[in-house]
Amino acid sequence: MPSPSDVIQATGKRKTSIARVRMKLGSGQLLVNGRPMDEYFPREALQIMVRGPFDKTESLGRYDIDATCSGGGVAGQAGALRHGIARAIEKLDPNQRGTLKRAGYLTRDPRKKERKKYGQKGARARFQFSKR
Repeated sequence: MPSPSDVIQATGKRKTSIARVRMKLGSGQLLVNGRPMDEYFPREALQIMVRGPFDKTESLGRYDIDATCSGGGVAGQAGALRHGIARAIEKLDPNQRGTLKRAGYLTRDPRKKERKKYGQKGARARFQFSKR
């Protein structure tokens, strides 16, 4: 078990986004790229997504988080941050692993954008077929 002054580091990923999370016991301050989380993720749905691991483990306001997100868009970054926070909570308190695992927060979402194929409009979409 880490001591209260230890800083736990974890990495979360989603699509092409990566979140590096540094977490320690504190007052509940959540910074993303040097800005408060509610300023970085203005959409309420993304804030709820990021707070998910804290709600499940009933540890909201117990940890200070300093995260660095890069790549992808805001939704991918929020998913990566959620994954990183869940991994950090698990490192700090291994007893929470079952709770986080059942909620699906420790599983890396493998879905990525499918590549566009040649001779087609997109990954699956075809150009319109004309008989005449």
